[in-house]
Amino acid sequence: MAETPNDFHATKNTIGGPDDGLQVDPGQETQTLKFYFTPRVGLAGEVERLKSENPHAKSSTYLPDLADALKARFGDAIGEVTLYAGETTVYVDRASIREVCRALRMEMGFDYLSDMGTIDRFTEEDRFEVFYNLLNLKARQRLRLKVRVDEEDAVVPSVMSIWRAADWHEREAWDMMGITFDGHPDLRRLYMPEDFEYHPARKEFPTLGIPGSLPLPPNEPDGPLTMDPFARAHGDMPKQ
Repeated sequence: MAETPNDFHATKNTIGGPDDGLQVDPGQETQTLKFYFTPRVGLAGEVERLKSENPHAKSSTYLPDLADALKARFGDAIGEVTLYAGETTVYVDRASIREVCRALRMEMGFDYLSDMGTIDRFTEEDRFEVFYNLLNLKARQRLRLKVRVDEEDAVVPSVMSIWRAADWHEREAWDMMGITFDGHPDLRRLYMPEDFEYHPARKEFPTLGIPGSLPLPPNEPDGPLTMDPFARAHGDMPKQ
């Protein structure tokens, strides 16, 4: 009987998690890792063949029919549809993201918001991206949505009423990137103090922080607040 990937993982020669690819005990000998190239386009009609050749190609993330259904339903609100590493990403107009998400949740079975975050593209237009990683648990499908916004109008409709899990994701995005989510009922900062005026995940924010912007506890019990967490890096050397 031919050995299946699960059979192989059950042997003592396996390590790691439930990947599709076979794995080798690194202690046996020096190994050369294989590189599996997944083309950006061209998976149409080839998923089954590529799955046998490339364990990273997944039919669960290749969803052209779903992208077409969204285009037919929402028209120009659906922008570019990209395919990278076998994963479909659909760009959605900001004004329609809530309606698109509601249709995916209520009518198309995407019942789980597994992750949501932001990207600073550091461009003059459409500087920020908000991405949503969605799962249809029953159909075993994964879909990524993206919305782009300008720095001067970094506001996106909240999807918290659709997936409760969006609560902390949207608060984190506001705290660290400064993107506001219209309709979020409690958009407080998550990590930084409420009166902190910066958003540290933005690319222009200094790696060593801004001296004086965030008073930290003193280094000694009765000492003053620490106004620069990286004093040496900013040239402030201790007195001898």
